[in-house]
Amino acid sequence: MKIALLGYGKMGKTIEALAIKRGHTIVLKCDDTSENDLKNADIAIDFSIPEAAFNNISKCLNNNTPIVSGTTGWLDKYNDAVALCKDKDGAFIYASNFSLGVTIFFELNKTLAKMMSNLKEYTIDLEEIHHTQKLDAPSGTAITLAESIIDNHQKYTQWKLDSNAENTVSISAKRLDNVPGTHRIKYVSAVDTLEIKHTAHSREGFALGAIVAAEWLVDKTGVFTMKDVLNIR
Repeated sequence: MKIALLGYGKMGKTIEALAIKRGHTIVLKCDDTSENDLKNADIAIDFSIPEAAFNNISKCLNNNTPIVSGTTGWLDKYNDAVALCKDKDGAFIYASNFSLGVTIFFELNKTLAKMMSNLKEYTIDLEEIHHTQKLDAPSGTAITLAESIIDNHQKYTQWKLDSNAENTVSISAKRLDNVPGTHRIKYVSAVDTLEIKHTAHSREGFALGAIVAAEWLVDKTGVFTMKDVLNIR
């Protein structure tokens, strides 16, 4: 598989190393691209910056190049990307976190929110910790977790950073040196605490998931998620 890497920071370099180990070829490495640059690529993987993500995705879809995007902070234009993908009969996967373990964690979070929905004694504490180079806060993964809680728990209607408001999932976002990514959800009552947690040990988990998604997406048409890649129903 010939891969175009859109975004060649630390994540791009990690994806490059793992992709080569899996027998793939990197045909383009850049922070943004033009349509002509994509002609030799079977697929593009975007881990750029929020300001460039939608433009990169659009150019890929307009060029009939399947695109996997893990860039966060641009989702105000996500529906536009979905519409363009459908219009161009293209192939597109976005995930706030491509870790295979986090995909399972998302499902655990959804199930737990449903189970806790009628237990008014518990309040939710959602914490995310990332490296100091991460530009957006809260993380896209934390937002995905919070939105899933809102969709599956009758008490909560919104999320906010560091909030004590009623019916609000409060997200605590911390930035520390050399932390690839940690997400923790606690249900706290006066008598006990129930907690689920995912801790990434390195960027390789995110990179591997993105490559697995790219391998799966080639020769397909449509808008997909990591649940489709892992056949989670």
